[in-house]
Amino acid sequence: MSDTPQSLRVRHLGVQPYEPIWQSMSAFTNSRDDSTMDELWVVEHEPVFTQGQAGKPEHILQHTNIPIVKSDRGGQVTYHGPGQLILYPLINLRRRSLGVRDMVTLLEKLVIQWLAIYRIESYAKADAPGVYVQLNGNDAKIASLGLRIRRGCSFHGVSINIDMDLSPFDYINPCGYQGLAMTQLSALLPAPFPDKSLLQESLVALFAQQLGVSDIQYTSDRWVDPNFPANTNQKI
Repeated sequence: MSDTPQSLRVRHLGVQPYEPIWQSMSAFTNSRDDSTMDELWVVEHEPVFTQGQAGKPEHILQHTNIPIVKSDRGGQVTYHGPGQLILYPLINLRRRSLGVRDMVTLLEKLVIQWLAIYRIESYAKADAPGVYVQLNGNDAKIASLGLRIRRGCSFHGVSINIDMDLSPFDYINPCGYQGLAMTQLSALLPAPFPDKSLLQESLVALFAQQLGVSDIQYTSDRWVDPNFPANTNQKI
């Protein structure tokens, strides 16, 4: 049996709709106990706007055919779509003696250090969670962050703009900030652009290092709720 605090199961889930993944994260957190291995879900979402717990309707500037989902994560409104790399850390914070602020800082430092691998200078802001770069003398956001803590465990996470259509951000005040510029990795790197699998691999390895994990177990299998009826074809 793996040494649970030293182990991390990484699930590469590909492109998925938002709501089933959210429901599965919540169910995983509800069903886990102190012997449950921490997990990291790596995913891209089909186009969706998500409203966090602090979300306000006035921050949605224009309604489109992109669905809007009211989520239980922290923060305000953001956009998810293909070409955005999302990490959902399902971590037992109590077991690792981490607080909520510790986890937010860990994720921000993760992105900052990862971008530094590609010689991109970035920074966090105390009053606005996420990661930013300087673009034409102004802040431009490259990564958005929103967590939920339940029973001492985290879910939801961080989304990093890699190579995506950024135009849907024009329909909202991203994270509640009017006129906030958004950017992405592909706009900051010279060609040739790194392979997506290599980007994911380096990010996951850095996350495991920051968490102090020595045993990484990779899978593309979807998590199955043990409380879900066995004769039902569950999907996430």
